[in-house]
Amino acid sequence: MEKDQIIRLIEEAQRAREFSYSPYSNYMVGAALLTKDGEIYTGCNVENAAYSPTNCAERTAIFKAVSEGKKVFSAIAIVGGKRGGSGDYAAPCGVCRQVMMEFCNPETMQIIVAKNVSEYKLFTLEQLLPEGFGAENLEG
Repeated sequence: MEKDQIIRLIEEAQRAREFSYSPYSNYMVGAALLTKDGEIYTGCNVENAAYSPTNCAERTAIFKAVSEGKKVFSAIAIVGGKRGGSGDYAAPCGVCRQVMMEFCNPETMQIIVAKNVSEYKLFTLEQLLPEGFGAENLEG
C-alpha cells in the first residue's frame, strides 16, 4: 500500500472520529474503509446507555458500505483516543475483526492502526485474526 494512500485513510479516519457519539466512555474512534474500487467509507463509534447496542467505528463504516452495495474491501484505517486528546492506537475489537472476515481476504486486507499520519502500525487481517472463521468453514 502506498504511503499517500495510507495518509489519506488516516486523515479520513481522524475526521470521522470527530463525529463520535461516545458520552459514556469519552473514547472517540473514527475509521476509513477503502473499497477495492477506490471508494472510501467512513464511520465513527456510536455508544448506547445499554452498552451492548454500541457500534464500533469499523463496523459502522463496513455496514455503511455494504448498505450501498460495496462488499469487497482492501484497507481500513482506525484512529481512537480519549475526547480532547490526540489519537491513540486503537486496534479493532474481536467482533470487528470477525465482521472484516466476512468481507475481506485475511491475507491481503490492510489494517492501519494510527495515532496520526506519522505514527501508525500496519497489519493484515490474518495477523490480527489468525485461524479466523469464515464462509469457507461452512462449505461442504
